[in-house]
Amino acid sequence: MVFDLDLIKKVYSELPGKVEAARKAVGRPLTLAEKILYAHLYNPLSRAYDRGKDYVDFAPDRVAMQDATAQMALLQFMTCGRDKVAVPSTVHCDHLIQAKVGALIDLKTAIDTNKEVYDFLASISNKYGIGFWKPGAGIIHQVVLENYAFPGGMMIGTDSHTPNAGGLGMVAIGVGGADAVDVMAGLPWELKMPKLIGVKLTGKMNGWTSAKDIILWVAGQLTVKGGTGAIVEYFGEGADSLSATGKATICNMGAEIGATCSLFGYDSKMGAYLEGTGREEVAALADQVIEHLRPDADVYANPAKYYDQVLELNLSELEPYVNGPFTPDLATPVSKMKEAVASNGWPAKLEVALIGSCTNSSYEDISRSASIVKDAVSKGLKANSEFTITPGSELVRYTIERDGFIKEFESVGGVVLANACGPCIGQWARHIDDPNRKNTIITSFNRNFAKRNDGLASTHAFVASPELVTAMAIAGTIAFNPITDTITNNKGEAVKLAEPSGYEMPPKGFEVDDPGYQEPAKDGSGVQVKVSPESTRLQLLAPFAGWEGTDLKGLKLLIKAKGKCTTDHISMAGPWLKFRGHLDNISNNMLIGAVNFFNEKTDSVKNQLTGEYGAVPATQRAYKAAGIGSVVVGDENYGEGSSREHAAMEPRHLGVRAILVRSFARIHETNLKKQGMLALTFADKADYDKVQEDDNIDIVGLTSFAPGVQLTVVLNHKDGSSDSIKVNHTYNEQQIEWFKAGGALNVIRRQFAN
Repeated sequence: MVFDLDLIKKVYSELPGKVEAARKAVGRPLTLAEKILYAHLYNPLSRAYDRGKDYVDFAPDRVAMQDATAQMALLQFMTCGRDKVAVPSTVHCDHLIQAKVGALIDLKTAIDTNKEVYDFLASISNKYGIGFWKPGAGIIHQVVLENYAFPGGMMIGTDSHTPNAGGLGMVAIGVGGADAVDVMAGLPWELKMPKLIGVKLTGKMNGWTSAKDIILWVAGQLTVKGGTGAIVEYFGEGADSLSATGKATICNMGAEIGATCSLFGYDSKMGAYLEGTGREEVAALADQVIEHLRPDADVYANPAKYYDQVLELNLSELEPYVNGPFTPDLATPVSKMKEAVASNGWPAKLEVALIGSCTNSSYEDISRSASIVKDAVSKGLKANSEFTITPGSELVRYTIERDGFIKEFESVGGVVLANACGPCIGQWARHIDDPNRKNTIITSFNRNFAKRNDGLASTHAFVASPELVTAMAIAGTIAFNPITDTITNNKGEAVKLAEPSGYEMPPKGFEVDDPGYQEPAKDGSGVQVKVSPESTRLQLLAPFAGWEGTDLKGLKLLIKAKGKCTTDHISMAGPWLKFRGHLDNISNNMLIGAVNFFNEKTDSVKNQLTGEYGAVPATQRAYKAAGIGSVVVGDENYGEGSSREHAAMEPRHLGVRAILVRSFARIHETNLKKQGMLALTFADKADYDKVQEDDNIDIVGLTSFAPGVQLTVVLNHKDGSSDSIKVNHTYNEQQIEWFKAGGALNVIRRQFAN
């Protein structure tokens, strides 16, 4: 089945003219990202836009939502006054399935436990014309790649790893739910014109090296914020040599460097994947406009003229990498891993090895990992660590079962989990004897922040390719290099693992019994969406109050967060996922993972009304009950990580008025703006040090709030002294209206009410 074929035909029929018009406006050859961006302007092209400066309105082709974020996005959408979504949209049930025993039991438990939420999502999707993928159908990004992504398209998704679709040449960007509401309502979607980072790939990979190692290397080069505000575009002969799913792995994990998205130009590998997943018509259409689905020739010849930054990597010389622990950009070549383990005191013993997830769950990934297992068994080896396998979709799972790979994994003690996110997002009931004991796991996932996978600060989580994770599972240690090291088998012999081998696409084709898709009703007007007032899982939303029209005086400092403060620190996942549709209940996890600068503790802040220390949410609720607003102060790259807008909605709901930090991650800053919050940065980053625990804070200049004009923050200290500091913001006129109205959704409601 080919979804949205008429839409794709329309995009391709208009693409040549739009690209030529953009080339004339810009006055030079174009990168692929520029072609797609200019071809998706909401309004007719009037001029060239400055990268990193101009806000631009876009018209994405589609929207994708996973079940944890879809709840809040759709609760917002149902209040905006539309009968049906304006663009093709889908919901994917992948986040609420906890990995505990194995696929069948875990899926059944999830369906029983989350019935209320799944029924809500199914009914609201049915009502508003949204495609619904049931629990067990697969992880959103893999399902999108298999069914919806197409070269030259543009989509947004309510998950930070939406850029996975860049593996099929699509500009696919992770956003918060309020952004999704804009597009589903038929309104323009705003984005600052991204800068462009070019990555030239030469040579060809071999041996133990895989596509995963490319992005692990890039992460080491650019760090977790090096791609912020930029699209990363891969090109060169090395790029064309990668499979479509290998390209998707690279684009997926580009979220870990803060990139807006990543993408590759259309080539024969993408065409083969489209054909292999039943989309021959899309491949044929793309072939007809291939020159517009790749950068112009001079971009290849002189990349430094067209990209803001260029990296170059010879794939023939690349070796496998292991990144971590605690951050996805600490990159160590496997040849240096043994030395790094010893010098850093990381636990060498590998307790759990996990492959799969949205990042590495393709047929190619699974077949190459299975080849390692098969070779190990033939040499008298077994897994010396716990070993789990997470297929990315039912299409992949059914096919790998047919081809015998699941039996291969089970032969060494591997456990196949449900087609869901599971341990990658903290949905893992891990079995461990002592949760405080330092221990090591390694995954082929994308993120490895402290507590990310199992909720344990003691867990050292590393990220590598599925091949390397599988080899280390056999060895039982992360201080292992399969290229050079041997393992002792059951006969006492020292044996060496053979290099992995596999297939980009299944030789006998993909096969599936029930993919898990529910088509929406043609007319949803009679469909009822029910939310019980007594529910602890779902809560209808009330509009946030608008700005009172004055400067903000007498705000309390809620917390001064020290160091890394990701969206996982601000709004944890794991057991809290069950409250993603209930704003008041999930607000009880607000900032409980952030480290308080003043006492080095988590979830312990001073209540200025009582002088006592208590939980962050409880302290903020006390301020709200007293009618007092507050300020959260943070460090660099605040809000790094997931696109979850709950990290913005919770502070808004509980009465926090402003977030003042050294710097923001892109998605989180936008989410704060959408919810009517003040997202401010220190003009002088050293002013972070001036904030004291008992400060009362004034924000001055709001009555003349304007783009590019600094505001003033006055820190009134307990001793009677004060510091007046300048703060910056990136609000444009429209975003200032969101602030004044009390949130972007209030503006949308007014538009549809008129």
